Amino acid sequence: MSLRPSKRTFTNNRETRDEARRPKEKEEYEMEKLNINQWAEKDRPREKMMQKGAEALSDAELFAILIGSGNTEESAVSLMQRILASSGNDLNQLGKWEIQDFARFKGFGPAKSLTIMAALELGRRRNLQEHHERPTIHCSQDIYELFHPLLCDLAQEEFWILLMNQASRVIDKVRISRGGIDQTTADVRSILREALLQRATQIALIHNHPSGNPHPSRDDQRLTELVQKGAQTMNIRLTDHVIITDGRYYSFCDEGML
Repeated sequence: MSLRPSKRTFTNNRETRDEARRPKEKEEYEMEKLNINQWAEKDRPREKMMQKGAEALSDAELFAILIGSGNTEESAVSLMQRILASSGNDLNQLGKWEIQDFARFKGFGPAKSLTIMAALELGRRRNLQEHHERPTIHCSQDIYELFHPLLCDLAQEEFWILLMNQASRVIDKVRISRGGIDQTTADVRSILREALLQRATQIALIHNHPSGNPHPSRDDQRLTELVQKGAQTMNIRLTDHVIITDGRYYSFCDEGML
């Protein structure tokens, strides 16, 4: 009578071998299930930040500190890693998310969503306040960097003007109008009035294209021509018209249209 291992014994042996092959995977999986407070101290984002500084943490770890906890299946860090992956690991893209976008993820209610949205908004505002001294505009890139934080996340068009003195130092940034998804209107008289009130000798026109296409429309070209003619009669120089999208821009000056 031959003795054969039972099917159950064979299955158990295979599971044992699989367990031996993947100790690291099992450890990582168990860590994901644990609450951050149950992690080894060196792996906890708060303790890691205290010991090594904020720059040592990944984006997911920094966000995990803000939301505090994950869900029943994954830690705060693991949850934030998935959320960041869904936005292409792009903080600018994540900055466009609304509460309903975060709500797709288990364990993410309005409180956590608003916490992340508030943090990203503070980062945007900090970027706007980096220059305490009035910046000098040398080229279209300077204009783009000044206005990109203001316009990159908007779902509708906005039209702004940049007012400068004779030395090309910024006097003020003024929003002239706010429009729809694909267009906005700007009154030439309103533009020149702002320049006269603040004694600007140079101005630049700026607006965004939420569609992502930076190229000017015929209306954009027509408005630029009208503003240039009106500014010349008042001895005000139109230096540029910059159309901004998220990551690209179009400069009338650079393209030889001014």
